[in-house]
Amino acid sequence: MLDISSVNYDAIFRRYDILVEAKEKPEDIAAKILPKDALLKKVAEDVVFMKYKDVEADTKAAMEKYKPEEVIEKALVKGMDVVAELYGRGIYYLPHVMVCADAMDKGIKLCEKNIKGERQTKGKIILHVAEGDPHDIGKNIAMVLLRSAGYATIDMGRDVPVVDVLDLVEKEKPDVLTGTALMTTTMSAFPRISERLAEKGIEMPFICAGGAVNRAYVESFPMGVYAEKAAQGPVLVGKAMDGWDWKKIRSKWDDVVKG
Repeated sequence: MLDISSVNYDAIFRRYDILVEAKEKPEDIAAKILPKDALLKKVAEDVVFMKYKDVEADTKAAMEKYKPEEVIEKALVKGMDVVAELYGRGIYYLPHVMVCADAMDKGIKLCEKNIKGERQTKGKIILHVAEGDPHDIGKNIAMVLLRSAGYATIDMGRDVPVVDVLDLVEKEKPDVLTGTALMTTTMSAFPRISERLAEKGIEMPFICAGGAVNRAYVESFPMGVYAEKAAQGPVLVGKAMDGWDWKKIRSKWDDVVKG
């Protein structure tokens, strides 16, 4: 019988094309972004390197010197910034991102328990997957990146009816609405949402993404702003929070996503 006990699975699952092309290792990339303070750096590294079991103790240690808000912004969020960079370069994949996000969430929840009052967020974002579409991986990644960037997110899930999106937008009054569609049979939900929002006198950036859509399609209806990849979400939302309307974001799209 074949003995596979000594097989190195790490070598099997490693993307050698990425390793060859990459000029920097994850540790090198992290060193440029992570805080210099030892306590904060340790918390951030727990997020980057998926040390879920260590993050609670290290977060508590950091809070002995820093305010909870500082630990969130200077350590936990910074760690997720590195994760976003690694994901954008194709070094990390969805499983990495989700485990890193769990570590970050564990630390944030601990910090929030020690914050007097509610934690201030940059803005409110609603995320959903188009009606009839069961694919939510892209939406989940976008949500993790937006949350790590300091935004309050409302996740409507997948296969969300158009009417439910409209009702929640009216109720919550978000700063930005996002939608993803992986199937061409479901992407028509986006212009319908745009049309119905306009009828109600509601106007906001409506970031649309997913394998079914492209920039030309998203820009064919009012409010539509295209996101080619999840990592562009925080950048585009950031412009909306700076006061840019959907028309300006759309006209400056190339500069924004490349900058």
